[in-house]
Amino acid sequence: MKTLGNILWFIFGGLFSGLSWWIAGVLWCITIIGIPYGLQCFKFASLSFWPFGKEVVYGGGVGMTLVNIIWLVLFGIWMAIENALIGLIWCITIVGIPFGMQFFKIAKLSLMPFGAEVIKL
Repeated sequence: MKTLGNILWFIFGGLFSGLSWWIAGVLWCITIIGIPYGLQCFKFASLSFWPFGKEVVYGGGVGMTLVNIIWLVLFGIWMAIENALIGLIWCITIVGIPFGMQFFKIAKLSLMPFGAEVIKL
């Protein structure tokens, strides 16, 4: 079932969401200082392309909080708004609620991605 969900997800919004993470990763990797941010973006791009059957575990410490604040100001707020709006649109219909919930999961991740890990269920 998760394979079917991932295929439908990719077609109906996952490609757009994953490309957002990928583009952010490329922009961060242009500078040497931004490479850790870019690598984190590429890791979460795969989650955005195929989210069903995966969960996000949050952790980190004070150092991660500082990095997350920089991320939030430059990229995070816009990516979170993008994913939250698409999630709201999907939740209008009963059939779209599972897709909307995945967009909300990615919107939360967009706010504070550093210190988070993706695990397979």
